[in-house]
Order: sequence, then structure tokens, then C-alpha cells
Amino acid sequence: MRMLLKVQMDTPASNEAIKAGTLFKTVEGALEALHPEAAYFTVEDGCRTGYIFFDLTDTSELPKISEPFFLGLGAKIHYSPVMNREDLAKGLAAIMPGN
Repeated sequence: MRMLLKVQMDTPASNEAIKAGTLFKTVEGALEALHPEAAYFTVEDGCRTGYIFFDLTDTSELPKISEPFFLGLGAKIHYSPVMNREDLAKGLAAIMPGN
């Protein structure tokens, strides 16, 4: 299932991770494990924030994905299932009258 992982990093914890040289290692490790379709980084609510789009094959993977962000960056994590254009077209076609 295509998922959006929103990682909102605690500012003091991520400041320390930058100083220690571990922030990029934490993020890069997650990206290598997830093989994301896309990953974007910005600021939201005054916090460093990442939006990572990836395929979740099994919900048992969630702790492995989340814990590095919790432990290393004091992050808040949010998962949302998402659709691309083709998924939306398929979903809408399935609810059209006569299908």
C-alpha cells in the first residue's frame, strides 16, 4: 500500500543530532530501507519535517520504520494511505454507476 510518512522532528533533538552528525545518517538510513517513491523536506509548525512516500508491504514494518525517528530525533510520526493519479482513477471507476 502506498503510504505517506510524515516525520516532524523535535527542534532541540534534531539540533543535537545535527551537531553530533547523526541527523543525516538517520534520515539516509530510513530512505535506504524504504526505497521511497519520493521524499521531500521542509519546515512545518516551526519543525523540520519530512514527507516520505513509500510502499508499505506489511504493517509489522511500522516499528522498524518509526523507531529511528522517535529515538534519534524525538520525532512525531504520522502515516496516511495515499493514492496516485492512476489509483484515484481506478477507485472512482469502481464506484461509477454501471460498473
